[in-house]
Amino acid sequence: KAGHIVEGPSIIMMSGGTIVVEPMCTAQVDMEGSVDIYIGDTSATTNIGTEADPVQISIFNNRFMSIAEQMGRSLQRTSISTNIKERLDFSCAIFDPKGGLVANAPHVPV
Repeated sequence: KAGHIVEGPSIIMMSGGTIVVEPMCTAQVDMEGSVDIYIGDTSATTNIGTEADPVQISIFNNRFMSIAEQMGRSLQRTSISTNIKERLDFSCAIFDPKGGLVANAPHVPV
């Protein structure tokens, strides 16, 4: 509803997506039904390191793979082409700013 406020940390689950409200943030629904995120005081934040944490690497790898797979499912659902819709003759991937492959969905043509 318009005017509804959610304090972080929290997760807002909707039929069309999920919104994560981080700690020290607030989500508010505006009159059009959009969710605005307001960031609180960030002066108390701590710096994060650059060390490779195996658990975080695995989590982000799975997230990126899931995004690439969802891209492929959306392309397949909305496509008119038989090559894409039925034969799965396409590929979806995520690249970093330098063009390096981050995640590639396993869409394999039959």
